[in-house]
Formats: sequence, structure tokens, C-alpha cells
Amino acid sequence: MTKWLLRAMTELSSRKWISRITGTFAQSAASRTFIPRFAKLYGIAVHEAEKEPHEYRTLNEFFTRRLKQGARVVHNGERSLVSPVDALITGAGGIRAGTIVNVKGQDYTIEELLGRSPRAASYMNGYYLVLYLSPTDYHRIHSPIAGDVMERDHLPGKVYPVNDFGLTHMTRVLSRNERLVTYIKHLRGEVAVVKVGAMNVSSIKYVEPLSNHLEKGDELAYFEFGSTVVLVMEDGTFTPDAEIRIGAKVRMGERLGDLN
Repeated sequence: MTKWLLRAMTELSSRKWISRITGTFAQSAASRTFIPRFAKLYGIAVHEAEKEPHEYRTLNEFFTRRLKQGARVVHNGERSLVSPVDALITGAGGIRAGTIVNVKGQDYTIEELLGRSPRAASYMNGYYLVLYLSPTDYHRIHSPIAGDVMERDHLPGKVYPVNDFGLTHMTRVLSRNERLVTYIKHLRGEVAVVKVGAMNVSSIKYVEPLSNHLEKGDELAYFEFGSTVVLVMEDGTFTPDAEIRIGAKVRMGERLGDLN
């Protein structure tokens, strides 16, 4: 009964207009007073931010903060693919005949995750990583490899939570929520960086000016409140590091594995 009630409440609260109200407040001057409490509540490493907490004009500006130079080290191996975000790994594995198997007990098809893009055909037997960003984490998204942007795709959808409850008890959240997909061509193939919106996320935004070429670690986009990135690698192009496992924490720039 409790699970059903929570699910029903989540369905009702997943409307875009509710997220817009939350986003509007977070971008208001009044939200500034909440920054110290927000940082303390979530144990945010404020010493890593490029500015002091009192220098941010709104809660949203603090949440989408950049870090000090050198706060993250990007692995510089020629073939390495790195984490685009600070996150918890909530799913990882090979894609089997177009299906991402058992992400919190649910299966997803590559076609639905990528919005039935013609590019999905190249990912039917690739590899995926699901990276969940909590409110504690740094919320800018960086390029996992060096390469050329082939396409940017916006897929409208809901704003269900992408935390443990949402992924477990809601139906295929990763393919029903709003998504921005960036396809990046590298020397050994292509990677899709799927940025998944979530409840209380007013938007996912690309860093401007847009660039059609990215170096590894370059800023790509950012979330306004917590969400998830799904990395999808083309068939036969990626070998994960032996240390990659569900439940592990990663930081932006850490090596996830190698391009084949």
C-alpha cells in the first residue's frame, strides 16, 4: 500500500509545471539565503567551488557552480574514456541485442532510450553506464572523450525522480524522462552521452557557445538540480576497467575504461 501511494504521489508530482515552479524559486534572489543550509544539508565540498558561497546570487547559480582549476584531474591516456560527471554508478554492462538489462530490476531498449534515432542501430551490442548525480555532487557534465559532435537531440518527456526509488518503482524512467543526447565521434567509433532530466530539474542546458569539437574533459552541459547521465558506447568500441562496478563512486575525469 505504501509503495503504491508513493508511486501515485510521484506520478502527480512529475509534471513539468511543478519543476518550473521549483526552478523559478531556485533562480530568484530569495533563494540565496538557502545556500548555506543547502550546502550543509548535503555535505557539499564548498572549498572546491570557484567562488565562496556568499558570492553566488541564487541557489541555482550555486548548484551549477564551476570548480576551482585543478579540482578534478582528467585522465590523459590516448585511449581512455573518462567519467563525464561526479556520480554513483547505478548500472553498467554489455547491451544484449539492443536491450540494456536489469537497471534496478528493469530492462530498457536502446531504441527507446535514444528516442528511436537511426543511430541506435550502432549500439545494439555495445556497452552502457548509468551515472546518478545526487544533490551533493558537482553538476556540470564534461566530454568523456575527444571528438566531433555529430548530432544533438532533444527528446521531450516527464520529470520522474531518477534516484533509487524512481529507477526501481517507476516504469522505465530513463527512457520516459526528458533527455538531451549528444553523439560524439572519436577515432574508434561513437559515444552517446544521454543526459536525463529529473523531478525538480527545471532544465538541462548546454554550455555556450556550442562547439562541434570537444577535447576530453571539456564542458558539455549542466543540470539544474540532480539527475543522471547514461553513457552508451558503440558495438565493440569499449572495454570497461576491471574496477568498474555498480555502487562505486566516480569523479569527473576518472578513467572508466579504454576504447578498443
